Amino acid sequence: MDTPLIHLFVYGSLRRGFMHPVFDYIRNHFTFVADGTVKGRLYDLGLYPAAVPDEDGKLIGELFVANSEEDFNWAISQLDDYEGLNPEADETPLYSREQATVYYNNHEATAWIYWYNSSVEGKPVIESGDVMEYFKNKNQ
Repeated sequence: MDTPLIHLFVYGSLRRGFMHPVFDYIRNHFTFVADGTVKGRLYDLGLYPAAVPDEDGKLIGELFVANSEEDFNWAISQLDDYEGLNPEADETPLYSREQATVYYNNHEATAWIYWYNSSVEGKPVIESGDVMEYFKNKNQ
């Protein structure tokens, strides 16, 4: 039986250009497919970006595919911890991992994405949908 393609879409600190230490889980267990977009809206929370689903928005990021089902299962558990999906009993998860449609090179793929799991009311919108471009311009 063939292993199903297991895709992951990242838009923030887990993109290749940030070289965040947690990116090692992606680099070692996934293969880059293409740059892509998802229907979502990106916000600046100060220390990190947050995305929420939005049919009218465009979120820019990177699509990866797991090297194997075993690689996916191990790496995604590490990423879930990083993204705050396993909080203490009295805490709300910071993000939720859900599937979304990724658009890339005139193709579509279903991929896992981490959506912010709290209110973004009053937070600055990253209009470009591209966190790398936003932080580069913000820090100039």
